[in-house]
Amino acid sequence: MKPVAFELEVPLSISDALAMLADSSREVKPLAGGQSLVPLLNFRLARPDVLVDLNRLRELQYVRQVDGQLVIGALTRQRALERSDEVQRLAPLVAEVLPWVGHAAIRNRGTLGGSLAHADTAAELCLAALVLDAVVVARSRRGERLIPIGDFFVGPFTTALRRDELLVEVRLPVQTPDAGWGFEEVARRRGDFAMVAVAATLALSDGTISDARLAYLSMGPTPLRAPPAEAWLRGQLPNPDAFGHAAELAMAELQPSDDLHASREYRVHVAKALTRRALARALQRANG
Repeated sequence: MKPVAFELEVPLSISDALAMLADSSREVKPLAGGQSLVPLLNFRLARPDVLVDLNRLRELQYVRQVDGQLVIGALTRQRALERSDEVQRLAPLVAEVLPWVGHAAIRNRGTLGGSLAHADTAAELCLAALVLDAVVVARSRRGERLIPIGDFFVGPFTTALRRDELLVEVRLPVQTPDAGWGFEEVARRRGDFAMVAVAATLALSDGTISDARLAYLSMGPTPLRAPPAEAWLRGQLPNPDAFGHAAELAMAELQPSDDLHASREYRVHVAKALTRRALARALQRANG
Protein backbone atom coordinates (compact mmCIF):
# COMPACT_ATOMS: atom_id res chain seq x y z
CA MET A 1 0.00 0.00 0.00
CA LYS A 2 0.93 3.64 -0.31
CA PRO A 3 0.22 6.51 2.10
CA VAL A 4 -2.68 8.86 1.67
CA ALA A 5 -1.78 12.25 0.22
CA PHE A 6 -0.01 14.63 2.58
CA GLU A 7 1.90 17.89 2.46
CA LEU A 8 5.61 17.96 3.29
CA GLU A 9 7.10 20.92 5.11
CA VAL A 10 10.84 21.29 5.75
CA PRO A 11 11.71 23.68 8.60
CA LEU A 12 15.17 25.21 8.67
CA SER A 13 15.09 26.00 12.40
CA ILE A 14 13.55 24.61 15.58
CA SER A 15 11.31 27.67 15.85
CA ASP A 16 10.00 27.00 12.33
CA ALA A 17 9.28 23.38 13.25
CA LEU A 18 7.45 24.40 16.42
CA ALA A 19 5.32 26.86 14.47
CA MET A 20 4.33 24.08 12.07
CA LEU A 21 3.47 21.70 14.92
CA ALA A 22 1.32 24.41 16.53
CA ASP A 23 -1.10 24.37 13.57
CA SER A 24 -4.24 22.97 15.20
CA SER A 25 -6.28 23.06 11.99
CA ARG A 26 -4.49 20.02 10.53
CA GLU A 27 -3.08 16.70 11.67
CA VAL A 28 0.68 17.30 11.80
CA LYS A 29 3.36 14.65 12.33
CA PRO A 30 7.11 15.20 12.76
CA LEU A 31 9.38 13.02 10.60
CA ALA A 32 12.86 12.14 11.90
CA GLY A 33 14.51 8.95 10.64
CA GLY A 34 11.20 7.58 9.42
CA GLN A 35 12.08 3.96 10.27
CA SER A 36 8.84 3.56 12.25
CA LEU A 37 6.62 6.28 10.76
CA VAL A 38 7.05 5.42 7.06
CA PRO A 39 5.72 1.83 7.45
CA LEU A 40 2.73 3.21 9.37
CA LEU A 41 2.11 5.65 6.52
CA ASN A 42 2.37 2.93 3.90
CA PHE A 43 -0.14 0.74 5.75
CA ARG A 44 -2.34 3.83 6.27
CA LEU A 45 -2.29 3.33 10.02
CA ALA A 46 -1.08 6.95 10.22
CA ARG A 47 -2.86 9.55 8.06
CA PRO A 48 -1.39 12.97 8.77
CA ASP A 49 -2.29 16.01 6.69
CA VAL A 50 1.24 17.36 7.03
CA LEU A 51 4.66 15.80 7.60
CA VAL A 52 7.27 18.09 9.14
CA ASP A 53 10.68 16.82 8.00
CA LEU A 54 13.15 17.57 10.80
CA ASN A 55 16.28 16.31 9.09
CA ARG A 56 17.80 19.73 8.38
CA LEU A 57 17.78 20.64 12.09
CA ARG A 58 21.44 19.85 12.67
CA GLU A 59 21.35 21.63 16.02
CA LEU A 60 19.46 18.61 17.40
CA GLN A 61 22.34 16.22 16.60
CA TYR A 62 24.90 16.08 19.43
CA VAL A 63 26.30 14.02 22.29
CA ARG A 64 27.91 15.86 25.19
CA GLN A 65 28.51 15.65 28.94
CA VAL A 66 26.91 18.45 30.98
CA ASP A 67 26.76 18.65 34.80
CA GLY A 68 27.03 14.92 35.41
CA GLN A 69 24.61 14.01 32.63
CA LEU A 70 25.01 12.58 29.15
CA VAL A 71 22.97 14.98 27.01
CA ILE A 72 21.89 13.76 23.57
CA GLY A 73 20.09 15.68 20.86
CA ALA A 74 16.88 14.01 19.75
CA LEU A 75 17.93 13.81 16.08
CA THR A 76 21.19 12.03 16.85
CA ARG A 77 21.33 8.91 14.68
CA GLN A 78 21.42 5.58 16.44
CA ARG A 79 24.50 4.61 14.45
CA ALA A 80 26.29 7.74 15.71
CA LEU A 81 25.45 6.72 19.29
CA GLU A 82 26.73 3.21 18.60
CA ARG A 83 30.08 4.67 17.53
CA SER A 84 30.27 7.36 20.24
CA ASP A 85 33.13 7.17 22.75
CA GLU A 86 31.06 9.25 25.19
CA VAL A 87 28.20 6.74 25.09
CA GLN A 88 30.59 3.80 25.53
CA ARG A 89 32.21 5.48 28.53
CA LEU A 90 29.32 7.27 30.25
CA ALA A 91 26.28 5.14 29.36
CA PRO A 92 27.59 1.64 28.60
CA LEU A 93 24.13 0.07 28.89
CA VAL A 94 22.96 2.21 25.97
CA ALA A 95 26.02 1.09 24.00
CA GLU A 96 25.17 -2.53 24.77
CA VAL A 97 21.54 -2.37 23.60
CA LEU A 98 22.20 -0.42 20.40
CA PRO A 99 23.40 -3.39 18.28
CA TRP A 100 20.05 -5.06 19.06
CA VAL A 101 18.07 -2.18 17.52
CA GLY A 102 16.94 -3.47 14.13
CA HIS A 103 19.80 -3.70 11.63
CA ALA A 104 22.66 -1.38 10.69
CA ALA A 105 20.70 0.15 7.80
CA ILE A 106 17.89 1.04 10.21
CA ARG A 107 20.29 2.49 12.78
CA ASN A 108 21.89 4.65 10.07
CA ARG A 109 18.61 6.58 9.76
CA GLY A 110 16.82 5.95 13.06
CA THR A 111 17.14 8.57 15.80
CA LEU A 112 17.11 8.39 19.58
CA GLY A 113 14.24 10.87 19.87
CA GLY A 114 12.22 9.12 17.20
CA SER A 115 12.52 5.77 18.97
CA LEU A 116 11.39 7.20 22.30
CA ALA A 117 8.55 9.22 20.76
CA HIS A 118 7.30 6.15 18.85
CA ALA A 119 7.11 4.31 22.22
CA ASP A 120 7.10 0.76 20.91
CA THR A 121 6.79 -1.67 23.81
CA ALA A 122 9.56 -3.75 22.17
CA ALA A 123 12.05 -0.90 21.55
CA GLU A 124 15.46 -1.38 23.17
CA LEU A 125 16.25 2.33 23.47
CA CYS A 126 13.01 2.86 25.39
CA LEU A 127 14.16 0.11 27.77
CA ALA A 128 17.58 1.69 28.29
CA ALA A 129 16.10 5.14 28.89
CA LEU A 130 13.62 3.70 31.40
CA VAL A 131 16.09 1.71 33.49
CA LEU A 132 18.55 4.64 33.54
CA ASP A 133 15.92 7.17 34.69
CA ALA A 134 16.34 9.42 31.69
CA VAL A 135 14.68 12.82 31.40
CA VAL A 136 13.09 13.89 28.12
CA VAL A 137 13.07 17.54 27.07
CA ALA A 138 9.94 18.60 25.15
CA ARG A 139 9.64 22.02 23.53
CA SER A 140 6.74 23.97 22.06
CA ARG A 141 6.01 27.61 21.30
CA ARG A 142 4.69 27.80 24.88
CA GLY A 143 8.03 26.83 26.38
CA GLU A 144 9.99 23.78 27.50
CA ARG A 145 9.06 20.84 29.73
CA LEU A 146 11.25 18.25 31.45
CA ILE A 147 9.47 14.88 31.52
CA PRO A 148 10.87 12.05 33.67
CA ILE A 149 10.94 8.91 31.56
CA GLY A 150 8.75 7.12 34.09
CA ASP A 151 5.95 9.54 33.19
CA PHE A 152 6.69 9.59 29.47
CA PHE A 153 5.30 6.23 28.29
CA VAL A 154 1.55 6.26 28.91
CA GLY A 155 0.21 3.53 26.60
CA PRO A 156 0.90 1.51 23.46
CA PHE A 157 2.65 3.87 21.02
CA THR A 158 1.50 6.76 23.22
CA THR A 159 3.58 9.25 25.20
CA ALA A 160 3.09 12.32 27.35
CA LEU A 161 4.11 14.59 24.46
CA ARG A 162 1.43 17.13 23.58
CA ARG A 163 0.42 17.52 19.95
CA ASP A 164 2.39 20.77 19.54
CA GLU A 165 5.51 19.57 21.36
CA LEU A 166 8.75 18.33 19.86
CA LEU A 167 11.11 16.00 21.70
CA VAL A 168 14.41 17.89 21.46
CA GLU A 169 16.78 16.27 23.97
CA VAL A 170 17.35 13.24 26.17
CA ARG A 171 19.33 13.48 29.41
CA LEU A 172 20.88 10.39 30.99
CA PRO A 173 22.65 10.23 34.36
CA VAL A 174 26.31 9.34 33.89
CA GLN A 175 27.10 5.77 34.91
CA THR A 176 28.84 5.72 38.31
CA PRO A 177 31.99 3.62 38.81
CA ASP A 178 30.33 1.40 41.46
CA ALA A 179 27.39 0.43 39.23
CA GLY A 180 27.03 -2.61 37.00
CA TRP A 181 24.60 -3.24 34.19
CA GLY A 182 23.14 -6.17 32.33
CA PHE A 183 20.97 -6.62 29.25
CA GLU A 184 19.35 -9.80 27.93
CA GLU A 185 16.96 -10.27 25.00
CA VAL A 186 15.18 -13.10 23.23
CA ALA A 187 13.95 -12.53 19.67
CA ARG A 188 13.22 -14.92 16.82
CA ARG A 189 16.18 -13.50 14.88
CA ARG A 190 18.77 -10.84 15.68
CA GLY A 191 17.19 -7.55 14.65
CA ASP A 192 13.60 -8.72 15.10
CA PHE A 193 11.35 -7.20 17.73
CA ALA A 194 12.05 -8.47 21.24
CA MET A 195 9.72 -11.17 22.48
CA VAL A 196 11.17 -10.41 25.92
CA ALA A 197 14.04 -8.17 26.99
CA VAL A 198 15.37 -7.23 30.43
CA ALA A 199 17.77 -4.52 31.55
CA ALA A 200 19.21 -4.35 35.06
CA THR A 201 21.54 -2.11 37.01
CA LEU A 202 23.11 -2.80 40.39
CA ALA A 203 25.21 -0.77 42.79
CA LEU A 204 26.96 -2.30 45.81
CA SER A 205 27.93 -0.92 49.20
CA ASP A 206 29.78 -2.99 51.83
CA GLY A 207 28.88 -6.18 50.02
CA THR A 208 25.15 -5.56 49.82
CA ILE A 209 22.96 -4.12 47.09
CA SER A 210 22.51 -0.38 47.61
CA ASP A 211 20.54 0.26 44.43
CA ALA A 212 18.81 -1.96 41.88
CA ARG A 213 16.72 -1.28 38.81
CA LEU A 214 14.87 -3.63 36.48
CA ALA A 215 13.07 -2.81 33.26
CA TYR A 216 11.23 -4.99 30.74
CA LEU A 217 10.15 -4.98 27.10
CA SER A 218 7.15 -6.79 25.61
CA MET A 219 5.76 -7.54 29.07
CA GLY A 220 2.90 -5.02 29.06
CA PRO A 221 1.39 -2.09 27.15
CA THR A 222 4.54 0.01 27.63
CA PRO A 223 8.16 -0.62 28.63
CA LEU A 224 7.88 -1.29 32.37
CA ARG A 225 9.88 -1.10 35.58
CA ALA A 226 9.44 -3.53 38.51
CA PRO A 227 9.43 -1.32 41.66
CA PRO A 228 8.62 -4.05 44.24
CA ALA A 229 11.48 -6.24 43.01
CA GLU A 230 13.85 -3.25 42.96
CA ALA A 231 12.88 -2.24 46.50
CA TRP A 232 13.28 -5.79 47.82
CA LEU A 233 16.76 -6.15 46.31
CA ARG A 234 18.10 -3.10 48.16
CA GLY A 235 19.94 -4.30 51.26
CA GLN A 236 20.14 -7.92 50.07
CA LEU A 237 23.28 -9.93 49.53
CA PRO A 238 23.80 -10.32 45.77
CA ASN A 239 23.44 -14.02 45.04
CA PRO A 240 21.42 -16.35 42.78
CA ASP A 241 18.70 -16.90 45.43
CA ALA A 242 18.11 -13.15 45.75
CA PHE A 243 18.03 -12.72 41.99
CA GLY A 244 15.56 -15.59 41.64
CA HIS A 245 13.23 -14.11 44.25
CA ALA A 246 13.45 -10.70 42.58
CA ALA A 247 12.42 -12.33 39.29
CA GLU A 248 9.35 -13.82 40.96
CA LEU A 249 8.39 -10.47 42.47
CA ALA A 250 8.80 -8.74 39.11
CA MET A 251 6.50 -11.21 37.35
CA ALA A 252 3.70 -10.41 39.81
CA GLU A 253 3.74 -6.81 38.56
CA LEU A 254 3.97 -7.33 34.80
CA GLN A 255 1.15 -7.78 32.30
CA PRO A 256 2.32 -9.78 29.27
CA SER A 257 -0.27 -10.91 26.77
CA ASP A 258 -0.56 -13.55 24.06
CA ASP A 259 0.19 -12.56 20.48
CA LEU A 260 1.43 -14.11 17.23
CA HIS A 261 5.00 -14.19 18.53
CA ALA A 262 4.67 -15.72 22.01
CA SER A 263 2.20 -16.78 24.66
CA ARG A 264 1.89 -15.09 28.04
CA GLU A 265 3.22 -18.22 29.77
CA TYR A 266 6.28 -18.31 27.52
CA ARG A 267 7.05 -14.65 28.13
CA VAL A 268 6.81 -15.08 31.92
CA HIS A 269 9.06 -18.15 31.84
CA VAL A 270 11.66 -16.42 29.68
CA ALA A 271 11.51 -13.15 31.61
CA LYS A 272 12.33 -14.92 34.87
CA ALA A 273 15.42 -16.49 33.34
CA LEU A 274 16.52 -13.25 31.70
CA THR A 275 16.05 -11.33 34.97
CA ARG A 276 18.42 -13.70 36.77
CA ARG A 277 20.95 -13.45 33.94
CA ALA A 278 20.79 -9.66 33.69
CA LEU A 279 21.26 -9.25 37.43
CA ALA A 280 24.16 -11.70 37.44
CA ARG A 281 25.79 -9.79 34.58
CA ALA A 282 25.27 -6.50 36.43
CA LEU A 283 26.84 -7.98 39.56
CA GLN A 284 29.87 -9.16 37.60
CA ARG A 285 30.42 -5.68 36.23
CA ALA A 286 29.78 -3.96 39.58
CA ASN A 287 32.55 -6.10 41.05
CA GLY A 288 34.87 -4.84 38.33
